[in-house]
Amino acid sequence: MGRMHSHNYGKSHSTRPLNPKAPSWIKQDPKEIEELIVKYAKEDLTASQIGIKLRDQYSIPLVKPIIKKSITDVLEENDLKTELPEDLNNIVKKAIGLQKHLKTNKKDNRNIRSLELIEANIHRLTVYYKKIGRIPNNWKYKSIVAQLE
Repeated sequence: MGRMHSHNYGKSHSTRPLNPKAPSWIKQDPKEIEELIVKYAKEDLTASQIGIKLRDQYSIPLVKPIIKKSITDVLEENDLKTELPEDLNNIVKKAIGLQKHLKTNKKDNRNIRSLELIEANIHRLTVYYKKIGRIPNNWKYKSIVAQLE
């Protein structure tokens, strides 16, 4: 698969197994893993950070084959879901940082272009999340409003 805003192709990542089974070395039962997810979510960790913590500290490679639910599903059940999806939130933060940079460096044309690409990505993601109902239909990204948040 190609990159979104470049002409490059690459496969520098590992592929997950098609039908992953619960590994034999995991000693925790599904209820304990769900409690760990809730505990880390209450410590304000994002879903990906929780997955990394479970992988590194508890040697749980994937949560879904063990508890039959994803981390975000567990967060939704316990009302710990964030307002914006994690990927959209990260891209908005990146755009805010670039806007701050461009206020002081007005002639930085390369980053002006990268801000345009990031904002195009934000708009593309919002269309998708509105379609699946993850964010409200009246949500709109505005660069000035995003800086205030």
